[in-house]
Amino acid sequence: MSLVVASEDIAGSPEFRHLSSIEGIAVDLRYATDHNFVGRDLYSPFDCAWLHRDAATALEQFVAWLAVKRPGYTALVLDALRPQRVQEQLWNALEGTGLQMYLANPVRGSIHSYGMALDITLLDQAGRELDMGTGFDDMTNLSHPALEEGFLVTGELTDAQVANRRLLREGMLGAGFLGINTEWWHFDCGDRELVRATYRRVL
Repeated sequence: MSLVVASEDIAGSPEFRHLSSIEGIAVDLRYATDHNFVGRDLYSPFDCAWLHRDAATALEQFVAWLAVKRPGYTALVLDALRPQRVQEQLWNALEGTGLQMYLANPVRGSIHSYGMALDITLLDQAGRELDMGTGFDDMTNLSHPALEEGFLVTGELTDAQVANRRLLREGMLGAGFLGINTEWWHFDCGDRELVRATYRRVL
């Protein structure tokens, strides 16, 4: 089997599930809007509301956990499948800014491009995004889970903001996702090297 698949072909593939097949989530794919750091829609005309079936199953586990842990809260998916061609556009947009550390080099492949990563946050009972201390794609140290304890000490993050992040992490890690040190919203479904070695990349 080929190690790559075109974006145009995933709708007919049993490997992938559309986000609309996952109950109990909200979806706002920021790269399908102009509400992102590039300032334009990067996904049209492609439908990128997909996940690999393994990641979709894990997300369902998180949704079930959240329903018990915080009734009335909703998972909000900010990004799921991100084709290789879009990853290249994002990478190029940050060239020379010193901010490429926030993206996977397209040569190696983003785990998003395998449908095995999620950018995600939480909505409260009123449908408002929980305060996580920064917005999505905020490319500053305040976004780094690895630095939260220090920002609590300095008062740059509040107890409530860090508690919201920890709630998200607790549920996602319990469902089999792995977080990263630099973005509170990003989670890989399993080990990224294993993903790169065994899953198909979407171009």
